[in-house]
Amino acid sequence: MKQAISAVVLVAAVAIGFIVWIAGDIAPKAEFVPHVAATQPAEESDYLRAAYSPLHFRPAIESATDGQCLACHREVIEDKVRAASPAGQKAELMRAWYQQTSTYSGEQDTFHRRHLVTPLAKQLMSLQCNTCHQGHDPREEAQGASATSIQQDDTAFTLRKQVNPETTCLKCHGEFPWQLMGMPGPWEEHKVAFGNNCMTCHAAIRTKRHEVIYLIAEAIERAGKDGADACYGCHGGRSWYRISYPYARTPWSGMPAEVPEWAKYRPTQSETRFLKRAPSLPQGTRP
Repeated sequence: MKQAISAVVLVAAVAIGFIVWIAGDIAPKAEFVPHVAATQPAEESDYLRAAYSPLHFRPAIESATDGQCLACHREVIEDKVRAASPAGQKAELMRAWYQQTSTYSGEQDTFHRRHLVTPLAKQLMSLQCNTCHQGHDPREEAQGASATSIQQDDTAFTLRKQVNPETTCLKCHGEFPWQLMGMPGPWEEHKVAFGNNCMTCHAAIRTKRHEVIYLIAEAIERAGKDGADACYGCHGGRSWYRISYPYARTPWSGMPAEVPEWAKYRPTQSETRFLKRAPSLPQGTRP
């Protein structure tokens, strides 16, 4: 009998102790620390998804804004040239080729910044990312690479380039076509005879010019009246190529009826995407 009572007392003691232990563990603690989920490392951007973004293809690229492009490619604006070359040459003591022109001011700068944010770019130009970049397929760097790629006979395809230099770069980096103008030689050799002023002739010849959305026509005309350097800078002064761009021969007041041989196949207006559009009228009004 005593053994049974002892067993009951032992079991009761163990049960009470267990209950006290459980109650103490679940009771609120003085320094309660709520559960916090472990932070996940930042998910890396999907390179393929970014590379094949609709903004890299037509038609989305045609209406893409600079803000959309620079959301991923901001380094083209923020990057600066080295203060010194790997060999130790300081940039401030050297003059780059583009610093030789009188129209450029300031220190050396990167390619994209010279076209978008430098003083001259803001004064005379209104370039946007899609002025030059019209999209490209990152999978295809040459014609005929696959069954669905551009065909071999497509001459508009630019081999391994993200822009088409013939329709963009050449506009401002072509040779000065002095032969077509009937001049005795290159501008640098004969500019004194014209007073170093393009307006000596162009005050009355081809007066319909620069009326495209990537240029500031009024500012260019004002700069041209001050001297030829602003004009020559984009018409031979910064030539990268040995050919000149075949600019559209837009009709102007007093234009001769006879078309020169070299101009017979020239367009009479700039590309449609570069034309300035007339402001739209409010709804319900008539022109």
